[in-house]
Amino acid sequence: MEEKNKNTNKKQIAYEHLRQLILDGTYGSGQRIIIDQIAKELRLSPIPVREAIRQLESDGLIHYKPYSGAVVTSINESEYIETLSVLSLLEGYAAALSSLTMNDQDFDNLINLNKEMEKALHNFELELFGKLNECFHAEITEKCGNSFLMEEIKQSQQRMNRVRKSMFTMVPQRAVQSIREHESIIKLLQEKASFEDIESLVRKHKLNAISTFKQRADTNHDQAL
Repeated sequence: MEEKNKNTNKKQIAYEHLRQLILDGTYGSGQRIIIDQIAKELRLSPIPVREAIRQLESDGLIHYKPYSGAVVTSINESEYIETLSVLSLLEGYAAALSSLTMNDQDFDNLINLNKEMEKALHNFELELFGKLNECFHAEITEKCGNSFLMEEIKQSQQRMNRVRKSMFTMVPQRAVQSIREHESIIKLLQEKASFEDIESLVRKHKLNAISTFKQRADTNHDQAL
């Protein structure tokens, strides 16, 4: 049993190390993961690294490519938009469900998280901003009481994590808008607004991110012409 726990811990170390390098952009889209190199860096055998890569593959962050082995999954613009469109529906419904059970402590947590986001933005800590943004939405959706819905949300978030993180860096005005929209969401939750109003507002909040992303893509395209 002790040996099994050691192997699990080694796999987790490798998993968290690789996942962080992918999410922070150190390992970019299409980059090959060299197992022996990672194992050497972490002073591990290749076995837990391979196990970690299999887990990252199930997360959608890595895939196997013929003649190349494990490579970082590419996330294109259309995939991002499609995934976020689905996530807007899932999170809207989850937020409406959560509103039925959320209490004053939950609202205080949301207010504090949003204040921390504003502080992070003021200090240009955009990576921290992205993490706090995830915490804000998780604080709401995790109260929905539907484990299947939560799993679907988690899978969608994993597919778009790298693009979401970079969005706030590339489109800082979206970060400002996001904070204001969060305030409106908190207000509706506190007021115990209707199921439909909460679902609609959270869905629109996500769809606004798509609009910003498209505008940025169009601008970049025009500049390239």
